[in-house]
Amino acid sequence: MKQDSIEITDDAVGIVAPVYAVEMPMMVKEFLIKAKIKTDYFFFVYTYGSGYAEAFAHVELVCREKGLKLSYINAIQMVDNYLPGFEMQNQIDTLPKKNVEGQIEKLLSDIADRSETPVKIGAVNKAQMAMYQKMLAKRILRKDTAREYIVNDNCTRCGICAKVCPADNITVTDKVHFANKCEVCYACLHNCPQNAIHMKNERSAVRFRNEHITLKDIILANE
Repeated sequence: MKQDSIEITDDAVGIVAPVYAVEMPMMVKEFLIKAKIKTDYFFFVYTYGSGYAEAFAHVELVCREKGLKLSYINAIQMVDNYLPGFEMQNQIDTLPKKNVEGQIEKLLSDIADRSETPVKIGAVNKAQMAMYQKMLAKRILRKDTAREYIVNDNCTRCGICAKVCPADNITVTDKVHFANKCEVCYACLHNCPQNAIHMKNERSAVRFRNEHITLKDIILANE
């Protein structure tokens, strides 16, 4: 995503991304717009916690604007890690009931069969997208969000927060510094070894990382 020029050609190309404020993450949208994708089958998979509303329509519009046909789109319910909105332990406790592996198996079967899921966008969809943009996206997806984070005395200045940040928004010297490039992914909050980074309006101090993803995996992905 950090490359200036991106060209991808394959029989099938897909993007997997979480739902952020009923949209795709900001950097994923920037990547999708920038990348030159040539494929007969383009698919998009969302992961979500509580809902995705008009997120499908959001992807469809971006694809239309760049002349890319969206062949298939689906969503997998997992854990919602939006700290101001959800008590993390409750989310973690409900994870076994969501049958994530079963959802993934069905999705993989669809993609292998080259299933198609057309997304229709009418006046109602556009109105709802505008509403979500005003009520959620503009309020939540702000590049300066991290400036509101609180770093308490548990911080050992280990630098993990800077290493897991996909936007290079964090530097660590004698203290933790946040710039104005936040992607609102909460990687720094959920992966701090000392649980030292917090939000004023978080529902609890409990944190979460997918059990299949290690801290090293995240750090290597950002290099």
